[in-house]
Amino acid sequence: MSDDEQRGRGSASVHRVGGPLGDLQAPQDGPVAPRRRADAVRNRAQILAAAERLFSEQDPRTVTMDRIAKAAGVGRATLYRSFPDPSSVAVALLDEHERRLQGQLIYGPPPLGPGAPAAERLSAFYLAMLDLLEHHLPLALGAEVGPDRFTTGAYGFWRVHVRTLLIDAGAPDPDATIDIALSPLAPELYRFQRHGLGISRDRIAASLTGLARRLLAPPHSG
Repeated sequence: MSDDEQRGRGSASVHRVGGPLGDLQAPQDGPVAPRRRADAVRNRAQILAAAERLFSEQDPRTVTMDRIAKAAGVGRATLYRSFPDPSSVAVALLDEHERRLQGQLIYGPPPLGPGAPAAERLSAFYLAMLDLLEHHLPLALGAEVGPDRFTTGAYGFWRVHVRTLLIDAGAPDPDATIDIALSPLAPELYRFQRHGLGISRDRIAASLTGLARRLLAPPHSG
């Protein structure tokens, strides 16, 4: 059964220069639109780089748009043209890491990719997500804390993936189980376990692989 995840010229302007001979029309050095696009790309790169530093150096809840703009060396208007709030900046930063994982789930080798039993695939998914949280927890906290995490495109992708595995394994009520299966991956829960309780990543991983086996165990015959 295939995974459902697979559903998934600027013109030159004229510049007028005043002088004793009147207005002289002189073409600008290059097209305006491409130059503006280049500026936007540069600004976005500065914003994301600055935001990543802020999210890693302080509590993500204290990161504000003013702090991001100042750290990036851009104006507030420039920042707001690209992002409405700090959470959206964190989402953009986290997006690249999550898209790589999504590609592995669809096209990668088993057990993370297709071709392994459902329980092994869920276990591999849990381990890949733990690696993402371990290395990018501040970004995940900035992007996906609380109910907002359920509205992100990545969470929707994870739901489709886990639903596919539940159906493949013959789970009795996959739609009611999807979010239960994903709940251990909440960033705030991972922070509490790792940094509040001091539980090692390896212990969490062992617990989740056991959970995957129990959730997607082959049905007993007879």
